Amino acid sequence: MKISSIFSTLKHKKVTQPQKKIISFDGGGVRAIAGIVFLKKFEEETGKKVFDTFDMFIGTSAGALNAACFACDGLSAKEVKKYWSQEYLDKIMETSFFWDQASLIQARPRYETKGRVEILKELFKNKNLSDSHKPILTLCYDIERREHVIHSSFETPDITFVDAVCASSAAPMYFPTYQISSGSWMIDGGVVTNNPSIIGFIKAKKYFNAETIKVLSIGAGKNKNKIKGENSSKWGGVGWLRNDIIGMVLDSEIHNDIATDIIDKNYLRINSPLGNINKMLDDASDENLEKIHKLGLNWWEEFGEETINFIND
Repeated sequence: MKISSIFSTLKHKKVTQPQKKIISFDGGGVRAIAGIVFLKKFEEETGKKVFDTFDMFIGTSAGALNAACFACDGLSAKEVKKYWSQEYLDKIMETSFFWDQASLIQARPRYETKGRVEILKELFKNKNLSDSHKPILTLCYDIERREHVIHSSFETPDITFVDAVCASSAAPMYFPTYQISSGSWMIDGGVVTNNPSIIGFIKAKKYFNAETIKVLSIGAGKNKNKIKGENSSKWGGVGWLRNDIIGMVLDSEIHNDIATDIIDKNYLRINSPLGNINKMLDDASDENLEKIHKLGLNWWEEFGEETINFIND
């Protein structure tokens, strides 16, 4: 083999890296704030920024917003939490004129897209995913092609942050279907999986060519309130909607079990039952937000030391 050919082969050969860390964010509407509270404690206790700790960020729905905030410009958890304040939630959740609060079955989505887009433009301007300071992935679903779509800084670099996050968080019934700049119509990635950890793991293995991929998976609480089976046998569509059928469909614990089996000791899940937190994704009342904040603090008490050891190991 010619010397020039040898050098060419070495130049294009991927060097195996020893270890990379990725962080995955579940969807969950306002409940995604709990994960930010947890990470804020992490930054305070360790003196390390989330941005500097992880090599890749992935999120679904509300989790896509959190992932994008960290990956794009390296915001601290404290700075990210600002965009979950009551002021910003009021702008994001701009109620549709056609929404009838007295009726469970609605002819229109509850919220308009306008306020959400304005907040995202304030955050990300006209930046594309290629402008991200760290690799990022978001998940959505193309309703016309009937297939999941993964937007990433390395496979779809020309997608804007605004499009990626809006597409991933267009939750049916809450927000309208979102049309990205390419013309495709997208809905919330949670209809595919609300826990994108295993997707992030697979993509990270290919992207980094690392010997070890460690995954910190941030949940958004689990609704474990009992449903009486006998009562459910009498429900039609309205009855199931009143009793969290959407939450059951979006339940991500099977994906957590799969990730645990595949990634094993290199996977750490941060999650717990919701307790008295409202199961609805959009309860931005002061009382409910305070409960979500306490959930994040409880997670730190339960998982904080384990998380630090997991990252430092």
